[in-house]
Amino acid sequence: MREIPAQTIIDAVAKLCMDANRYLPEDVKKKFADCAAAETSAAAKEIFAQLKENYELAAETALPLCQDTGLAILYVDVGEDVRVTGGKTLREAINDGVRKGYQDGFLRKSVCDPLTRKNTGDNTPAIIHFDIVPGDKLKILFMAKGGGSENMSRVTMLSPAQGWEGIKKFVVQRVAEAGPNPCPPTVVGVGIGGDFELSAIIAKKALARKLDDVNPDPKLAEMEKELIEAINKLGIGPMGLGGSTTSLAVKIAMHPCHIASLPLAVNIQCHSARHEEVEL
Repeated sequence: MREIPAQTIIDAVAKLCMDANRYLPEDVKKKFADCAAAETSAAAKEIFAQLKENYELAAETALPLCQDTGLAILYVDVGEDVRVTGGKTLREAINDGVRKGYQDGFLRKSVCDPLTRKNTGDNTPAIIHFDIVPGDKLKILFMAKGGGSENMSRVTMLSPAQGWEGIKKFVVQRVAEAGPNPCPPTVVGVGIGGDFELSAIIAKKALARKLDDVNPDPKLAEMEKELIEAINKLGIGPMGLGGSTTSLAVKIAMHPCHIASLPLAVNIQCHSARHEEVEL
């Protein structure tokens, strides 16, 4: 049994929150440059230039990439041989880390009561997905999820007969209906199968994949390619001002489902694609 002090987890999560909100991932920077070079629209090229200036200033000043510093979403792989010490549960330590990160980093607190709209004041409780895995490590993936992109996400229950054509139609239509609202160019996470809630969970987690990776399943890789081509033909473009880059990537995750169901989730992420992870 390996013991990990709660304070170690708190400090690590706090750093994840601050770093993800300040520093754009390198794969996203590269994708910006590649897409900007391929654009023929002057407006689209100008938007990419502004996005580059924004992430450079954020890194230089340690200010957030965006005023919406998001809900704190965490995917946590917990080794079976890990024990948290220091008088706190793992969930408590993670929430303390989120609280510390958002307060110390001067990040906007966006969590409120759904009905009264009263702010909790510290961006907690975080939304945490735990998975028990073999070993004595603790792997924490943090994602900052802004309201603009999250509001454009959807879950639907297709009939099995709708198949791939039904999936493709729904995904492309969702991006088209979202238009400029999620601050394109977006990253589109697609969860196929499982059940109502699992389709959404895997769709969101898929957003943390590297933009330039290739799905290890050849069938899913081809589906991702077909979807990104269809989405970028919409012409919505960066910030909705037109162009050939409506989305930077489509990432699909799939899970077996009930014989009578075809759950489908589309989780849209803004151009910042803010996420960081650590292994303790």
